[in-house]
Amino acid sequence: MSNPVVRLTNLTRSFEQGGARIDVLRGIDMVIAPGEIVALLGPSGSGKSTMLQAVGLLEGGFGGTIEIVGTDATKLSSTERTTLRRNHLGFVYQFHHLLQDFNATENVVLPQLVAGKDREVAVARAEELLGALGLGERLTHRPSQLSGGEQQRVAVARALANKPKLVLADEPTGNLDEHTADKVLDQFLQLVRGAGSAALVATHNERLALKMDRIVRLHEGVLE
Repeated sequence: MSNPVVRLTNLTRSFEQGGARIDVLRGIDMVIAPGEIVALLGPSGSGKSTMLQAVGLLEGGFGGTIEIVGTDATKLSSTERTTLRRNHLGFVYQFHHLLQDFNATENVVLPQLVAGKDREVAVARAEELLGALGLGERLTHRPSQLSGGEQQRVAVARALANKPKLVLADEPTGNLDEHTADKVLDQFLQLVRGAGSAALVATHNERLALKMDRIVRLHEGVLE
């Protein structure tokens, strides 16, 4: 049996605030299998974003063990964590965070160049993904020339550009109206499944969570 894409063991995260200790994550255990799409469901403030930051190796201060594609990330140096993140993870946020001075294609090409891909290959990959997301006529448009839904589709393409083993999405449609959110999420799920990637998608929307393979609920720092 192949290694899980993610294995969390007794993951904890605490903060000090006003002299008091706040336990945001209280002993999370979770496994995500290759190709599995998991919805992380919970209300605002439940710790979903903190948990995604842990899995995404975006900050330190966590207790427990975080294994990504069989590697214990808690034992790696900062440089090694960056390499692991670049090679195996993709990210989609509620706000697209596109580079405003770059057009749609360039926003999807850039992370591929950082990963060492040839520019011609990177452009072809960007155009393939953007075309699959219905943006074939918007390749040279900058973010300011795109609608909110179109900008988020570019962000999805960027996350998938390097064919990550795992895509982390934090309320990826939370800034969109219901109709656009449904369309963007459906396209996102179709592309992730087509690529054979796994995904962990944080949301507070139960209706959207039901479109995924499995739902885990985060409540007061504990998975239910």
